Amino acid sequence: MESKAVTTSAADLRSDCAVLGIHEPRDLTAAARALDNECGKRISAVLARGDFAARLGDTQLLSEVPGSPSGRVLLVGLGPRKSFNRRALRRAMLVAAQALARTGTRHAASWLAHELPADVDPYYAGRFAAETAAAALYRIPDLKSAKRLPAPALQKLTLGVADGKARNAAQRGLDHGAAIASGQKVTRDLGNLPPNVCTPRYIARTARELGRRHRSIRVRVLEEAAIERLGMGSFLAVARGSHEPPRFVILEYRGGRRGAAPVALVGKGITFDSGGISLKDPPGMDEMKFDMSGAASVLGTFAAAAALKLPINLVGVVPACENMPSGHATKPGDIVKSMSGQTVEVLNTDAEGRLILADALTYVRRFKPAAVVDIATLTGACVVALGAHYCGLMSPDDELAAQLLTASERSDDRAWRMPIADDYGEQLRSNFADFANTGGREGGAITAAWFLSRFTQGLRWAHLDIAGVAWLGGPQKGSTGRPVALLVDFLLERARAR
Repeated sequence: MESKAVTTSAADLRSDCAVLGIHEPRDLTAAARALDNECGKRISAVLARGDFAARLGDTQLLSEVPGSPSGRVLLVGLGPRKSFNRRALRRAMLVAAQALARTGTRHAASWLAHELPADVDPYYAGRFAAETAAAALYRIPDLKSAKRLPAPALQKLTLGVADGKARNAAQRGLDHGAAIASGQKVTRDLGNLPPNVCTPRYIARTARELGRRHRSIRVRVLEEAAIERLGMGSFLAVARGSHEPPRFVILEYRGGRRGAAPVALVGKGITFDSGGISLKDPPGMDEMKFDMSGAASVLGTFAAAAALKLPINLVGVVPACENMPSGHATKPGDIVKSMSGQTVEVLNTDAEGRLILADALTYVRRFKPAAVVDIATLTGACVVALGAHYCGLMSPDDELAAQLLTASERSDDRAWRMPIADDYGEQLRSNFADFANTGGREGGAITAAWFLSRFTQGLRWAHLDIAGVAWLGGPQKGSTGRPVALLVDFLLERARAR
């Protein structure tokens, strides 16, 4: 979608639909007043009749407004001025984009970024506008036999801002937001595909396609024999029960100085998690196709980085396999040897994500990374702790944790730091191996992170548990594309490209 920031008045800009913000109870923004004056106070008349309450998230489409340079006017409720903040602005932009997607509007002109709350600058207003428009226009790649509904008509977004300085910043934000949205689409499409389509081999093909599309991305894919030669016994222990062969995907993005240490992203790629021998309960098991969301977010972040031409070096590592029960599957009580040489007693085969990440985190050392972030739908315990709003962040590195937390706030892709300490390791003691792969229910998200920390000693490392945020259930079932926005914001700041 084409997007452009302008300083033109709402009374002068022609479009298919003008998007105007209204505060409660009948408080017009400056852009709304300008257009209201141009069209003979028709917007004020709608408000005076009580037809539009202007509560946050309310929308009303005026299909004919004589005197307006736009064919339609969409009123968007912003709530009271005193409580208008970044979350309210993002909510208003999203509902506006959703309303536009239901119309035949091809070119929308929005003035929701004309008067910004104190906690939003024009750059982030532009980013939010692009990201929310893409989210509203996104369509799941379903496999229904019925004729697909036509795609939304919206092709162009003009964002009205206050002045020339704001225009330059907002345009940068629009461009960055469009790149982030393109990465989120990669992530969402992978997550939404069924597990008989999105297999480890499909993930590998998608990575190779990224490499073909972007010359800055180099991709290598290791098959089972090569994985075995590397001594990845922990990874292969999870893959053993499936007929679907595993793949180990390595991506390198070279946008920074030659020889500069890269940032490494490691994504959990369980394309379907049955629990293995420790079989999950059937209700909700279909959602275990989303257990590769960490891997999908790595691919999405690489797509966004390449689109932005970020001046930074990146490495992505994706161990991809299924976790299935069979006569070949790993059993509770088995002991496996990881690539690092450490041994693990498998007490529960449903604690499999940490096993594949252990070998991936060991492998990534060869790149001598400046920082390592792993992303995984790792534990239901994190969902219990934080729900569906925040992902869990665990790291022994205060500076790296602070960078990720700040990025999460800036991007509205929020994370919450949880503790990680050797005290939790007591729960993973084993009489038969170096440690066990699970420590019970208490502090389950933290003991999982502690397990990973045994494979990251000496690295600047952080772990994102995205089990609660990677997808929505129920009637809105589908991938959210998180935490691509968080990761790209983190990389933008590190690259000083903002």
